Amino acid sequence: MEIPIDDSYEQGRFADLAFCYAPVGLVVTEDRVIRQCNIAFGEMFGYAPEELENQVFAILYPTDAEFVNIRDRGVKQLRETNRYWDERIMARKDGTLFWCRVRGHSFTPDDPLARAVWSFADLSAERPYFPLTRREREILSYLSEGLTSKEIAINLEISHRTVEVYRAKLLRKFGVNNTSGLFHSMGGIDGDHVVSTSDQ
Repeated sequence: MEIPIDDSYEQGRFADLAFCYAPVGLVVTEDRVIRQCNIAFGEMFGYAPEELENQVFAILYPTDAEFVNIRDRGVKQLRETNRYWDERIMARKDGTLFWCRVRGHSFTPDDPLARAVWSFADLSAERPYFPLTRREREILSYLSEGLTSKEIAINLEISHRTVEVYRAKLLRKFGVNNTSGLFHSMGGIDGDHVVSTSDQ
């Protein structure tokens, strides 16, 4: 996907130019299917943009199970505010995993994932990926949204004590004493960047 720059300026077609060459990954989806993405999005995941067109988003997750687990995240907030963002682990074409900041806007708020546009930012430079189990990734992702252990337990349909065990393992693994230290050790994330239900 490339847009002639000179022609776009002469004809005033700046929206096409902005979408194609934005320095952040942009993708338009329909029912979790990638309809079109820009150059930066393709490069981030190791694909040519046309390779991703009409692919189910599951192709970009570490496992199908993780796609199923995370695919409905943000639906409630999109319905209420039409704004959502979180930070999650995604997978490149070569299988390497990396942290990504995802922001979404729906064109169909009553059915938020029917038609939407998303931005993706690669956080590798500030937050390197550390190998984690699927359950550790799930819990870490929910912690990054500001959820309590009880709220995480409800979402994952496990006991509150199990969440606490995993949280303690994560703290030991990263050699820190609390959740704030955990995120700081993963690249400097602090309270101002932890997603909560009141954030955009």
